[in-house]
This record gives sequence, structure tokens and C-alpha cells, in this order.
Amino acid sequence: MSVEFIAPYNSPQKTPENLSLESTLKDLAVFNFQVESSSLAKDVARLFQAHPLLPGVILTVNGEFLGMISRRRFMERMSRPYGVDIFADRPIKALYQIDQTELLILPGIALIVMAAQRAVQRPPELLYEPIVVQLEPQVYRLLDVHQVLVALSQIHQQATWYISELYYNLSVTQSELEAANFQLKAANSELYRLANSDGLTQVANRHCFNEYLEKEWQQLGEAGAELSLILCDIDFFKKYNDTYGHQAGDACLQQVAKTIVEAVNYAAGEVSEETMVARYGGEEFAVILPGIAPDLAVSIAEEIRVWVKKLEIENIKSPVSCWVTLSLGVASTVPRPETSKKDLIAAADRSLYQAKDAGRDRVILDAIKLDK
Repeated sequence: MSVEFIAPYNSPQKTPENLSLESTLKDLAVFNFQVESSSLAKDVARLFQAHPLLPGVILTVNGEFLGMISRRRFMERMSRPYGVDIFADRPIKALYQIDQTELLILPGIALIVMAAQRAVQRPPELLYEPIVVQLEPQVYRLLDVHQVLVALSQIHQQATWYISELYYNLSVTQSELEAANFQLKAANSELYRLANSDGLTQVANRHCFNEYLEKEWQQLGEAGAELSLILCDIDFFKKYNDTYGHQAGDACLQQVAKTIVEAVNYAAGEVSEETMVARYGGEEFAVILPGIAPDLAVSIAEEIRVWVKKLEIENIKSPVSCWVTLSLGVASTVPRPETSKKDLIAAADRSLYQAKDAGRDRVILDAIKLDK
């Protein structure tokens, strides 16, 4: 098993400076995370846990490239009912063959602008899959799509500067300059949206969730205010997918996400603009509620549960209801130096599983007071 991070000029958390329209994928940080396809899935899971920035894993057979499975698809497959029991002690190749998807493989000399365009033109379910970069024959690396979009945003900023130079040096007319700036602002706005939203459901993605939770944790900790978190899981979603198909499953996820946003906006009232709804993974959604006490957070979670059930999306194989339902876990705390946002997530996750164990289609507030 080979694990190595290759960074020509930068770290994965820092975009290289002085990118231009001629910059290629070789100018960005790429990951060399390779395992033989005979490696056990549980060993790959440990490596993902040890390297949280890795977007995926390249699979090889006797050192020859076989394919790639992303962290997101690996975690979704392992988190399904009996996923760990089925795959943990089996070769990673078994999981890859079941969850194999179309790869975006580009040469290292490909322009960043072209790579970003190819990446966002993929179907929504593949939008955030890593790009496979071929540096040389049989030399493959992984590139996080978010990094490509950030790099493209920097290139657009360079283009803005170039247009300003043209204005002064080539006497570009005011109307032409305004039109160009408008297009650049629109492009940057769209890039920001793509980099921070889930391609299927259009709510915030996991990356955006992590950033916003960290920001609110710091701000509310300084203010001594409460921070609440809701984790929502669609009950028996695998049965729904198996019964109605993945296209219907995607449509269900979109309806549920839209309804969660509407329910939060209705129930949170004046503070709704400070809340965030994000796709946490697979059929799980998360709601960040800054400055909201536990009792109100539970009330908001109950509104979400009722609103989703009122959609009356049929799920005939669900043991708890003939409709699609949610189990919701709520946790709340005042951020303190001796705790971290991971404690809040863990508490919400515990209450979510308590809701499942209690029969699903319900809201549970974690009994442990994190701020004590």
C-alpha cells in the first residue's frame, strides 16, 4: 500500500500564486494515494481517517492503474445498513466494482480553465468526484475539484486586473469595461456557488458546512451564546432506492432538502438568515442553528419532521410509515475552550441514533450537556 502527498509548489490548503489562463493542472497540488485492489476496505478506511484531506484513492493491480473511488462514495457505501459488515474484511476491489462510476481523467498539461469546465459539466451526482490527473504513462494522481474551482476563481481575478490595465492602456470604453466586469462578477459568483453547494440538492455541501460551523463556533464562543445542531437521516432510504430506483431516490433527496430549508426558514423566524442547511452525506442532512437554544432547536426539528412527512412521498417498504420520514438528532451547547465542534457533532449523532433505536420518525435531544 502506497500513500504519498505530492505538492509541486503548494499545500492542499493554499492555492499557488500567479496563476494565469495558461496554467495547467501540473501547477496545482495533487494527491498520490494508491492501494492495491487486494487491500482490505477497513485498511483504506483507516487511511482516510488518518488523512482527512484526501479526496479519494487510486486502485492498482500489480502497480497498474485500475480505477478510483472517492472518499464520498466510499463513506456512503460503508455507512449504509450492513455496509461495514459486508465490505470491511473484503478487498477494496469488491466495493469499487459495485460502486464504479465514470472517471474524469485529464493529462497534467490540461489547462485549469478547461479542467474546471469539464468538471462542472458532469452529471450532478459526479460533480464533486475528484479528477484523475495523468502526469506520465501509468503515473496517476488525484486532484480535488474544489481546488480547481478556487484556482479558476483566482484566474478570473487575474483577468479582472488585466481588463483594468486595458482600460488605462488601450482606452477601452466605459461600456465595454462594465460589460466585462459584469460577466466576471457573474462567473465568480457562480464559481463560489458551485464550490460551496451540493450538486444534487443545491443546499450547502460538506465542505461549506465544516467552514461555517467552525466560524460560528469561534464567534459564539467569544460571545458566550448557544449553538445548536440538527442531524437528519431519511428513514430506510436504501429500501426506497431499491424499490423505486436511483432516479426516484435523487428526486426524493431534492424534495426533502427543499422542504428542510423551507421548514427551517419558517420555524427559525428572524434568525433564519443565520442558519445553514447542508447535505451531510448520502441521505443525511445537517442544520446549523447559531444562537438558538435547545428547546427552540427541538421545535425546529419537529417542524422539519412534520413538513417532510406531509410531502407524502410513498415508501411502501418502510416498516414505520407508508411515507418517507426522517429521524432527527438535536444537540446544543455554548462553545468553550475545553470542547470542540466535534463534540457537538458527536452529541447530535448520538441523539440521531437514539431516535433510530426508538423507532425512527421522531426527534431526540441529546441528554448530555456539553457546556457543563
